[in-house]
Amino acid sequence: MRRLSASLILTNDRPPLENGIVTTAADGTILKVESGNGTAGPDTEFYNGIIIPGFVNCHCHLELSHLKGMIPAGKGLGSFLTELSAAERAEREMAEKAARRTTGETAEKTTGEAAGQANPEAIVAAAEAADRDMYREGTELCADICNNSSTFGIKSKSRISYFNLIEVFSPDPALAPGRIQHAANLAAESTKAGLPFSIVPHSVYSVSLPLFRLIKEKSSGNRVSSIHFMESEGEEMFLSDRSGPLMEAFSWAGLIPAVLHTPENSVSAILDEVTPSGSLILVHNIHAGRETVRKINPRGNVYWCLCPVSNLRIEGRMPPLAMLMEEGCDIVIGTDSLASNESLGILPELKTIQQHHPSVRLEDLIRWSTINGARALGQENKYGSISPGKRPGLLLVENADTANMKLTPDTTVSRLIKN
Repeated sequence: MRRLSASLILTNDRPPLENGIVTTAADGTILKVESGNGTAGPDTEFYNGIIIPGFVNCHCHLELSHLKGMIPAGKGLGSFLTELSAAERAEREMAEKAARRTTGETAEKTTGEAAGQANPEAIVAAAEAADRDMYREGTELCADICNNSSTFGIKSKSRISYFNLIEVFSPDPALAPGRIQHAANLAAESTKAGLPFSIVPHSVYSVSLPLFRLIKEKSSGNRVSSIHFMESEGEEMFLSDRSGPLMEAFSWAGLIPAVLHTPENSVSAILDEVTPSGSLILVHNIHAGRETVRKINPRGNVYWCLCPVSNLRIEGRMPPLAMLMEEGCDIVIGTDSLASNESLGILPELKTIQQHHPSVRLEDLIRWSTINGARALGQENKYGSISPGKRPGLLLVENADTANMKLTPDTTVSRLIKN
């Protein structure tokens, strides 16, 4: 049993506690939360900082960790997808060559910048390192996008609790049955690995209507759904008149069929083609307008996921946070992937929000990155708040501006409890 105290404790279920005390069991389960009032004794650990629950990452691509620093920044989503497709093509070439090699031979290296890290061992090693870093930086619970099973073994042994979002995409209606079968196969592997999962669409522009409807059938009982949403202004261009940078990227990759059959617009896709069950995490949202938000929020259980560092790196702009707050949106935080970010830690995302929106208070940043994320993933009974009976993990935030309740460039986070 441990008794931990700090200058301030943000529990998420009561007002901030000055010099409060948290008592935990040996496994980190919260036993008691007290106001302090001079009750701290020699058995109490005191920290000059802020104790908060562990972070929840609502959008991550662990399987892309080997692409860190390999895709140029600032060229827009279309260029990013083109570069990502090229990297994935190089990986497939490497895998095919490795499969053909005979005993004792060395697989021929694939040309291209990404090929040097395209072998399976390097992919797994990069994901393992990213998982360790994410845990060290305070993440307790993570919703992770999956296009293959390469990270399942890592996640099944991780100290982070993962929820697999098995992603499906193809704008070609003819490929819909095969894509949904591939997702079903991944779902079976996820179950075998002991990892909870949902089958989800990638984005409005990358999923044909026939495939949307197969996904909706498979996901009718989803506890959690997720979709990349309004990440680029090119999304509506693609849907409305088949033009723009996304059309160019898909054409380059050979993904455009003779006849495209996609939703009419982003809002109709969300309201009509995505399962209404469970919570829905809309990811990125940097081009989401007020009217779009007002049409979608009545669905209920909608969470607007912000990945600001990735957004700035790819599109060069921030999500419309002030508008989302004005509309009463439930906000959660993600990191995207190391293909578009330098870190999978949540604190850099919060610092970026604070830098661009100085008026946002620390309590809101912590709420978005903890209890809101736990609710979005249906795991608020264990994570997200410092409440008796929960096991949320405890973090220590240091060098924050506690007088004004803001993060600073020097703010750090560290773990007080390690599972």
